[in-house]
Amino acid sequence: MNSLWEMNLWNVIKSGGPIMIPILLCSVFALGIFIEKLIYFASIKTNPVVLKKEVFDSVRNNRIKDAVGTCDKNPSPIARILKAGILKFGCPRDEIKESMEDVSLFEIPKLEKRLNALATIAHISPLLGLLGTVTGMTSSFHTIQVRASSMNPVTPGDLAGGIGEALLTTVAGLMVAIPTFVAYNYCVHRINQFILEMERGATELVNLLCQITESNI
Repeated sequence: MNSLWEMNLWNVIKSGGPIMIPILLCSVFALGIFIEKLIYFASIKTNPVVLKKEVFDSVRNNRIKDAVGTCDKNPSPIARILKAGILKFGCPRDEIKESMEDVSLFEIPKLEKRLNALATIAHISPLLGLLGTVTGMTSSFHTIQVRASSMNPVTPGDLAGGIGEALLTTVAGLMVAIPTFVAYNYCVHRINQFILEMERGATELVNLLCQITESNI
């Protein structure tokens, strides 16, 4: 019998039984979600240090329109957070913070979009593999029962199909779950970085705006 690595995909799916179909679908969905997240992260990536320096310098020089324009040209969530704060320039600290928090309520869910689906796939893939293991072993025991009732000896070949199905589904479930879990943790790490940048930028901007307002009184 050929090893698993020498078998083509179709033979693996056939040998693994019907449970291989949902496992295969999980792998396709996980890959699609991960690619989508990578594209989204790339589209909103920015250098927060450079952005904050440009925006804060404009605010210090009382060029509020320039600061807002800089934020409008930047696709990152931190830029939209900063813009919300700048538009409240001259307002009390709590009002500025509330405005930026309102924007974050829209930005953070966009960062976390489909993340739960990725986590779900990472958790159910090994369970589907376990289900395939159970169905495969059940098939083997059924073969033994049928052979025994007909007084025919059970050969290794009679059991190979069920055992092979059990092992293949387990392997397939783990092969989907492990990289999906790694991809999920990577996405969580990137999202946490974005959120941390947003929180730092918001805090620094609030302090700057309040400092300017107090110095003008």
